[in-house]
Amino acid sequence: MNLMDTLHLLTLWDLVAVAFMLIVWQALGWWIEHPTAKHPSVTILMAQYRRDWMDQFVTRQPRIFDAQIISGLRQVTSFFASTCLLAIGGVLALVGNTDPLRGVAENVAQDAVPVLIWQIKLLLVAFFLANGFLKFVWSNRVFGYCSVMMAAVPNDADNPLAYPRARQAAELNIRAAVNFNRGLRAMYFALGAMAWLIGPLALFIAALITIWLVWSREFASVPRKIVLDHTKL
Repeated sequence: MNLMDTLHLLTLWDLVAVAFMLIVWQALGWWIEHPTAKHPSVTILMAQYRRDWMDQFVTRQPRIFDAQIISGLRQVTSFFASTCLLAIGGVLALVGNTDPLRGVAENVAQDAVPVLIWQIKLLLVAFFLANGFLKFVWSNRVFGYCSVMMAAVPNDADNPLAYPRARQAAELNIRAAVNFNRGLRAMYFALGAMAWLIGPLALFIAALITIWLVWSREFASVPRKIVLDHTKL
């Protein structure tokens, strides 16, 4: 069976399911980053705390506490970037080694499916993991920019550069956090994309479950309620 004949085994429902997952991934990300004023996401609520943090940073002496926080944030982004890289390596190794895929095909699918189809389905998982890796790496770098900007904030709160530079550091901190959250969402959807190995219906269901998980953590979680209540004090 040649390549074109193999690709024809992907049905219209397969293409629709993949398109649905990609669209909702982008749409959900946009919604989280641009929510309504009446129902903000945790990402937006925490952005204001990051600005408040940098305001407090100007007058805090010594600033060791702030340095430790930034260091911790960079370590977390490094950890997730490394995790994504390992996962990408595992997926690509599986794509390159067809023997395990044949075993999966025999256990999951009732009909004989060419290995190439399984490889294509795994590439969707690799795509999300690669996106997550790039977001984590960029987040780590922007946190680095933030730490440099924080170091450039004068110790004297009366210095005219103190608060402007602190605000710049806050915005860099927020951008780093936004990219970190994008990386996490990509990892969620990478897990959901594995359902395509079962079929397009499973991918639809996995996409819906992933949407609910990500949405609930941003808009209906207990941490959000705590953060929101504290903003009203």
